[in-house]
Amino acid sequence: MRYLTFALGKGRLAEQTLDLLEQIGITCEEMKDKSSRKLIFVNEELKLRFFLSKGPDVPTYVEYGAADIGVAGRDTILEEGRKVHEVLDLGYGRCRMCICGPKSAGAYLKHHELIRVATKYPNIAKDYFYNVKHQTVEIIKLNGSIELAPIVGLSEVICDIVETGSTLRENGLSVLEEVCSLSARMIVNPVSMRMESERIKDLIQRLRAII
Repeated sequence: MRYLTFALGKGRLAEQTLDLLEQIGITCEEMKDKSSRKLIFVNEELKLRFFLSKGPDVPTYVEYGAADIGVAGRDTILEEGRKVHEVLDLGYGRCRMCICGPKSAGAYLKHHELIRVATKYPNIAKDYFYNVKHQTVEIIKLNGSIELAPIVGLSEVICDIVETGSTLRENGLSVLEEVCSLSARMIVNPVSMRMESERIKDLIQRLRAII
């Protein structure tokens, strides 16, 4: 039997995923050792391998078959646009992708004006404005605190993840439109889905039962 390989986004996402897998009897003791320098962790008995990577790389590992299964935020999956099957909403890491700005910017959205949108997620923003709203915008990619952009006049609005909205409120911004809801999702490589369909379907069913 060959190994099934999991790619997990580092940090809280990986911890929550491992907790979830533990509930269905899938453990990886090696991963609990915080001092370990290992890159790949193995459960010999169940023929499973795990590795951690940066969130945005997870869909890439899965598309190219370096991992059979991945867990990443839906924002990452949509932004990366890789050829993978999204098979399960794991239910944690819930938040929303929103268009935010000062209240006055709402008029630009209503009247489909040409505006600048600052975001860490250019592909999601482009898809929303071009394909959903049919509004032409200029998209500015940023890596740091997106909230700064409308405050300093770099953009009229931002496209960003909103959890509680407290950072927005503190900076005089608010949610103007919701793009989509987000949470952690399980993705599978299309070839693995065919080759290992029984093992993967069994895993999905067991997870679905506890979610």
